[in-house]
Amino acid sequence: MTADRPNAPSPYANPYLAGLGLGLVLLAAFVLVGRGLGASGGVNALVAASVNAVAPSHAQRLEWLANYLAPGTNPLKEWLLFEIVGVFAGALLSGLLARRVRLGVDKGPRVSTGLRLGMAFAGGTLMAVGAAFARGCTSGQALTGGSLLNLGSWAFMMMVFAGAYGVASLVRWQWR
Repeated sequence: MTADRPNAPSPYANPYLAGLGLGLVLLAAFVLVGRGLGASGGVNALVAASVNAVAPSHAQRLEWLANYLAPGTNPLKEWLLFEIVGVFAGALLSGLLARRVRLGVDKGPRVSTGLRLGMAFAGGTLMAVGAAFARGCTSGQALTGGSLLNLGSWAFMMMVFAGAYGVASLVRWQWR
């Protein structure tokens, strides 16, 4: 914050310190709760609870949902679901403290809002399908699997970076 602009947003955090902080959070998760970080399992738990509320017999027949609905368990008490809520709350609090919260759609000058939102939805859908095939989301694969030196997680992240590099030239026009 400067004296001539009292409402200016705070500068972004140093990426190396932010990475160190993320590593410490991952270490704390392993030490305190015995689990790593990720998000897709929390979304699966939410889906399991929703499907079970609407069609319980159907939810029990689906193997990937039935694991969240075992007798004596509640999918809404899943660790990763609490993690997602905490990440959202922490991000909102951080944005508010840094004066960076605002409504809007970030896009390049030659892209309509509809196209930007459509491309974001398509990209998110591809990432969700990829997370299902990879048996975990990018945060679970890269952070948790990578920290455990899981060869599949390292291969996954190399392919994520290779794919992003390959696609970057196709979508770079949006930002010019």
